[in-house]
Amino acid sequence: MPDQAIAAEDRREPRLSLLQRLQISLISWIASAVVGLIGRTLRMTITFEEGSMLGLHAISPGIYPFWHRCVLPATWLFRNHGIGVLTSLSRDGEYIARVIRRFGFVPVRGSSSRGGQRGLLEMETMVKAGGAVAFTIDGPRGPRYVAKKGPVMLARLTGIPITAFYVAVERAWILGTWDAMFIPKPFSRAYVRVAKNIFVPPDADDAALDRHHAEMQAALERVTSFAEAQFSAHPD
Repeated sequence: MPDQAIAAEDRREPRLSLLQRLQISLISWIASAVVGLIGRTLRMTITFEEGSMLGLHAISPGIYPFWHRCVLPATWLFRNHGIGVLTSLSRDGEYIARVIRRFGFVPVRGSSSRGGQRGLLEMETMVKAGGAVAFTIDGPRGPRYVAKKGPVMLARLTGIPITAFYVAVERAWILGTWDAMFIPKPFSRAYVRVAKNIFVPPDADDAALDRHHAEMQAALERVTSFAEAQFSAHPD
């Protein structure tokens, strides 16, 4: 397929019927209400590995990957900072885009399967302008807890470090989805663990990218284990 045709395909978002648009509006409104109502009751603690950078009141320019399953508490905790979030071009991605927009995030449409190049270029622009971007890094369809390479590529392009994090909650409802997404129960404690920064040099070759990708995977696994260990009972 010619490059122009690929680019056009990358820009193409799903066509939705009137009924589908109404469904998306209603469901995204309900989901936003649930996140807001539960989020206000969460009791949050955040800790950092040595050499990390992330806060709740002043988000530094950075690249922040996290697992798809903790997207709901992460949406509440990091709201209203203008963080760019990669969301797929699918109908499910449209739900997510509408919800996170209500909480002050900037949806960047694209995924590993569709629109990936477009999404990465938009995120590069945001980061170079001093913004922050986030990846639900095992999305949009999994496999769960297997990180994709997008943040490593973006870190090489921009010189901005990768800072992985995870949000664990004390009590939650677990959904029967591929990611075992959880919905925090009201008044639950939430624990955020932030990994040390990962820097990717601009001249990194394929072998170096693989090493940094493995380093990011290890960082995600490390902060997940640490955060969930804070509670005697956690979502799994």
